[in-house]
Amino acid sequence: MENRVALIGIIVSDRTAAEKMNAILHEYGDYIIGRMGVPYKKRGISIISIALDAPADVISALSGKLGALQNVSTKTVYTKTPNDEE
Repeated sequence: MENRVALIGIIVSDRTAAEKMNAILHEYGDYIIGRMGVPYKKRGISIISIALDAPADVISALSGKLGALQNVSTKTVYTKTPNDEE
C-alpha cells in the first residue's frame, strides 16, 4: 500500500489524557513528520497537529486510537501528492 500525507488535528479537553496520547504517538513515531502543540489556556484545552507520511490504514488506525481516548477529539485530512496521481 502506498503512503499518503495526512494531518491529524487533535483537541484535548483534559490534560489527564496526555500520557496515553503520547504513548500512542510514540508507537507511530516512524510515520510522524512533525508535531505542533498549542495550549489554549483561556479555554482549558490543547490543540495539537500531527503531520504524517504513512499508509492510509496506519493513519486511520492512529486517528481511531487517539479519538477513542476520553476527552480527545480528532479529525484527519488527507492530501493528494503528485505521486498519488500516477
